[in-house]
Parts: sequence; structure tokens; C-alpha cells
Amino acid sequence: MDDNFQVPVVVPAAGIGKRMASDIPKQYLSLAGKTILEHTVERLLSHPNISCVIIALNPQDTYFNTLPLANHKNVITVVGGDERCDSVLSGLHAVKNTVNSPYVLVHDAARPCITHHDISQLIGHCIDTNRGGILASRVRDTMKRSSADNQITHSEPRENLWHALTPQLFKTDELTAALIKALAEHQRITDEASAMEYCHYPADVIPGRADNIKVTQPEDLHLAEFILQQQHKQQEGSPCA
Repeated sequence: MDDNFQVPVVVPAAGIGKRMASDIPKQYLSLAGKTILEHTVERLLSHPNISCVIIALNPQDTYFNTLPLANHKNVITVVGGDERCDSVLSGLHAVKNTVNSPYVLVHDAARPCITHHDISQLIGHCIDTNRGGILASRVRDTMKRSSADNQITHSEPRENLWHALTPQLFKTDELTAALIKALAEHQRITDEASAMEYCHYPADVIPGRADNIKVTQPEDLHLAEFILQQQHKQQEGSPCA
């Protein structure tokens, strides 16, 4: 892929991470000597096709400006909202007004283990096909559907089922329009692809590494640290490819 192709990344980071049972937002928890957010953003910025990272922060955030990341020339901050989609929309407005890119990536703040290879695969596929897409990993386990009181009702066939990951890449104007429409019509938006699906925009799944985990529970910190260590060893100290 041509290194001259450049795309910005919106990183929604306005959440407070209730499931982490921590006094600070999970993106600021320490992981291998840095915050999760630092690992994530530094991994993104070191990819040759990523021009900048736009981070949507909570209006009451008191942590970000204490990080060296706050002074990075390719980091832009915007005010996030109550929900993920509000934060992403805020970032998209910055893309239009500041970066003016026809394409945009969106990546979870708490996915520090994303690899350069997967980012390249996603970008390359979407540019070649002129379609939006998301990184995803195939479902491996038997999937159960339960009732409201947690009794199993049936097993779901796992063929063609995927775990949605990030980054997700779409055309900036299409994603902006999809999020605005879905929000106006009170649709539940769990990721960017769900807004695109609602508005009938085409999107593909691009197989990605299953170790691109999202730090959600306290035990995920140890797993993420192990993954980062293994990736570092595999690359012999270079940025993860």
C-alpha cells in the first residue's frame, strides 16, 4: 500500500470504565509502564498510513494533560459526549473541519494490542474495494442464547459469526450521516458499523488477530500486558508490524 495514503483516527476516550472497579477511567490505568491510552495512541501514530489521532475526552478529564502525549504534534483533542457515538461524532466534526480527510478510522482507546499488519490489511481492503470495513475475529466457541433469567433457550450456529473489533474504517461523510440519522431515530448504536448497517451502507469484515483485545475487566490488564510483551519480543524491539 502506498505510504502517501494518509487517514486520521478518531479515538473515543470519554468513558469512565465502570466495569474496571477503579477510581480512574480505564484508559488511564497503568500497563507495562504507560497508560493504556498511551500504548494505544503510540501504536496508531507509528503506522505509516495514519496522519493523526483525534481523541475525544470527557469534559471533566483531569488526566490527559499530564501525559507526554498531550504535547504530540499529531494528536488533536475534542470534547466527547455521554455515549460513544456522541464522542465519535465530535471527532468526525474535527476530521471535517481540521483534517478534511475522505476516510476515517475509529479505534477503541482500550485496545492497545492492535498490530500494524491488521491496520494495513483493513486500510488496503477498504481502499481496493471502495467499501467500509471492520476488523473482526471469527467466533470459535459454541454460542448460547438465553432467556432473561439466564436459562439456555438454544444454541446459535457459529458459522459466519464474528467478534467485531476495531479499528473500523468508513468514508467520513457516510459515517457522519449514519450516526446522525441513527441517533435522531433513537437507534441503539454499539459501534460505528451498527450505524452503517442501519443506514444500509455496505461494510465488510476483515479477519484480524484475536489478541486485539479490549481491556474491559480487571483481569484483562494482565492479559494485555502479556500480549504486548510477546509482540515486542516477536518484533525484536521494533513497532509491532
